[in-house]
Amino acid sequence: MKTQVIVVAGGAGKRLNAKIPKALMRLWSRPLVGYSLEIFNAHPDIDGIILVGVKKHLKAFERAAKNCTKVHAVVPGGASRSDSVKCGLKELSGDTDIVLVHDAARPFVDGAMIDRLLAALKKSKTAIVGVPVKFTVKKVNPQTLNIQETPARDLLWEAQTPQGFHKDVLLKAHARRGKQQATDDAVLAERMGQKVKMVMGDYRNIKVTTPEDLVLAHQLLSGRTRKS
Repeated sequence: MKTQVIVVAGGAGKRLNAKIPKALMRLWSRPLVGYSLEIFNAHPDIDGIILVGVKKHLKAFERAAKNCTKVHAVVPGGASRSDSVKCGLKELSGDTDIVLVHDAARPFVDGAMIDRLLAALKKSKTAIVGVPVKFTVKKVNPQTLNIQETPARDLLWEAQTPQGFHKDVLLKAHARRGKQQATDDAVLAERMGQKVKMVMGDYRNIKVTTPEDLVLAHQLLSGRTRKS
């Protein structure tokens, strides 16, 4: 099955106090987005990559992707994450069967994770990677800050990316979205009654959002470099 990846890199990096888009911030020797692009580009089952970036920095995104031969489009995103994914959907090849959506702010995706996700998509229309939560989670009233519920921890997983979809499901989910926003694409599939399979991700598959995350990313990359 032909598989394409939409790498979403439209984040402004406000929580990082950055003057450039988050995905273009340097993590050691390259922009943050370069790490995930490299992994998808090298994976034998990925046929094409669409990079969705910030419009006024599009030339910089093109430079970040120049060594990735499977990147066939670098396009500007929209006002929200969902809008940016929709921009990427317009660039899919007509014969695409499977679409993966990945946040550029997660530089530690790896080939084994992609393998597990693609294997799940042979049996399920939608699958995402994630990890079981390690800590007790409380549901809290946002006005009073009183605890309303303590969900059973073994029922809770932290969602990550990449997230995978049969193309027809993802297109339908975005077509039905209207003006509603969503923190990830799995939510859109859930809203229309689609069952979503959870696949084991990796605790190292962090999303760089805050300055503390960037420090942790440097440490993880340093450890990976020493092992290699």
